[in-house]
Amino acid sequence: MQSASAQYNMPTQTFTYDKPYAVEKIATPKGKKVKNVILMIGDGMSLMHVYTAWTANRGKLWLENATATGLSKTWATNKLVTDSGSGGTSLATGVKTCYHAVGVDPEGKPLTSLVDVAKELGKDAGIAVTCRLWDATPCDFCCHNIDRDKEEELVGDYPTSGVNFVFGGGAEKFCGRKDGRDIFNELRVKGYHVSRSLDDFFAYDTNSNIFAVPYDKDTPLPDERGDLLARASMKGIDLMNRNKKGFFMMIEGSQLDDYGHFNQLDMLMKETLDFDQTVGKVMKWAAEDGETLVVVTADHETGGLTLVNGDKNEGRVECCFSTRDHSGAMVPVYAFGPGAEHFTGIYENTDVFKRIKQLLTYGVIK
Repeated sequence: MQSASAQYNMPTQTFTYDKPYAVEKIATPKGKKVKNVILMIGDGMSLMHVYTAWTANRGKLWLENATATGLSKTWATNKLVTDSGSGGTSLATGVKTCYHAVGVDPEGKPLTSLVDVAKELGKDAGIAVTCRLWDATPCDFCCHNIDRDKEEELVGDYPTSGVNFVFGGGAEKFCGRKDGRDIFNELRVKGYHVSRSLDDFFAYDTNSNIFAVPYDKDTPLPDERGDLLARASMKGIDLMNRNKKGFFMMIEGSQLDDYGHFNQLDMLMKETLDFDQTVGKVMKWAAEDGETLVVVTADHETGGLTLVNGDKNEGRVECCFSTRDHSGAMVPVYAFGPGAEHFTGIYENTDVFKRIKQLLTYGVIK
């Protein structure tokens, strides 16, 4: 049989997942009203990433417990192929904006995000990511700047963001800054517990006002960090669920995007499968809670990933990449829990915000 590399006249990479994990069927919650929403973003994750990861894990993913599936269009106002700034801002605020903009409209005016919506409703709001907290996606929900590359300026917005729970990397831009500000001290003044180590973070049990930044840059690679994203996410859920009015949380599998850019299949699959296992933990919790909607999507596709061969019984995949940048593919939207039925169809990424806002506000779509 002719190899895929020869058949498609382009280089391919092969990966076999040697740690397949079991997946269970999760019972769909019977409740009808939404109190909490957890938005999970696989940065750069397309249908092809999902199907490739499904093949690598021997034909099963936690994500398949989703009861509704849609497709989201991700274009920016000034560029067909978006980035995490514009694409993430549309998810966070319901407004289309320009390439590289973070939490602002095309004129640079700050926008209201789902963090703000939750706070206005008396709910808690939090984020957990595996990237630097100056990266675009977490900033889309908490910060405002026309240029995502203004990293110190973005970090400087966190103390006034109102967010209750934060977990991520990037400590090096919180202190020792060019402007002389010590963002960690500013957060303490605002009443946050600032956690600089994992031991301190997981031991903390007072309230949801915690800002955990245990790493100078990104969190470690999947093989080193284990199930850290899942554990950090569940810690945030535990703390914020103490608010009787509910919470909103954004969880990002951040480094999928990096390995799409690097065209590094093995690490891309490990990140995607780590994200799926986090999805599984969150969905299982949501099923027991009964009042929590889980929405899983992406801000854009990265790498132009194509699955050209493989064997799901062996967990082997053979893929090629068409770009080291983002592509213009529509991205999937998966939903689980009360309100999930409102996320079917083909729609703009801004509609994800609009539907989540309605559900957070009224518990149902009006």
